[in-house]
Amino acid sequence: MQVPARFEYEVAGSVGEAAELLERYGEGARLIAGGHSLIPMMKLRLAAPEVLVDISGLDRELRYIEDEGGALKIGALTRHREVLESPVVGERYALLADAERMIADPLVRNMGTIGGDLANADPAEDLPAAFVALDSQVVVRGTNGERTVHIDDLYVGPYETSLDHGEVLTEVRVPRSPGGSAYSKVKRKTGDYAAAAIGVALSMGGEEIESIRIGLCGVGSRTLRARSAEDALTGERPGSEACRRAGEIAAEECDPIEDAKGSVEYKRDLVRVLLGRTVARAVGRAGGREV
Repeated sequence: MQVPARFEYEVAGSVGEAAELLERYGEGARLIAGGHSLIPMMKLRLAAPEVLVDISGLDRELRYIEDEGGALKIGALTRHREVLESPVVGERYALLADAERMIADPLVRNMGTIGGDLANADPAEDLPAAFVALDSQVVVRGTNGERTVHIDDLYVGPYETSLDHGEVLTEVRVPRSPGGSAYSKVKRKTGDYAAAAIGVALSMGGEEIESIRIGLCGVGSRTLRARSAEDALTGERPGSEACRRAGEIAAEECDPIEDAKGSVEYKRDLVRVLLGRTVARAVGRAGGREV
């Protein structure tokens, strides 16, 4: 029987109170909202928090999708389904809609939260790679105030972020919409984690790629950014040869492990193939073509 260890339970009435409770109870306290990652880990005794601080009732503070001055703002308690169904996301941030369609199943998408997904720091989660490609920032709040953390600085290891204990992730921001973007994923079955997945966001300057960011999921001990592959594509025409070279570079940048989803070389080969396909879709979208 899967039964969590004993824990205490507190309900926060505000983000400020949640931060105070985390600070009061120390390292043994964890936040819970949707619970689709934490509760299974607790049932398996892979996580044993002494105190759960429930923030699921803070919709007024943390549940929203806003397009403000060309920047996308998503509150931490926004559900996956709401991002998937957002007209703004579908029209201007296509890779987020791509990624959301591939996350788990309707039950998880109805209850799982964006903030929980990002703060969990699971290297096999889809959204962190998508937000890496989008050059995003997260807003966090603690008892000492609020600060902004760039997505490139958020993940330091598996299930480990750079946030201080007592800080609450409240929002993710995408500062500008890309010219074109796409997300691709290979998985064994519906609802499964990725064997490999890639998010691409780019802007074109005529026939050449002016700027590009590439996020990788499921092929390292944390969410990765394929910086050398980005460099190889910047200023290039996105033809098959340029994408092939960039795919080879990205395959060497990642660091997969062998598991039930495939061997190391299989996952590297997925990165090689997916990169070209995802870049092609993003370029097509930048030109007004859905591919």
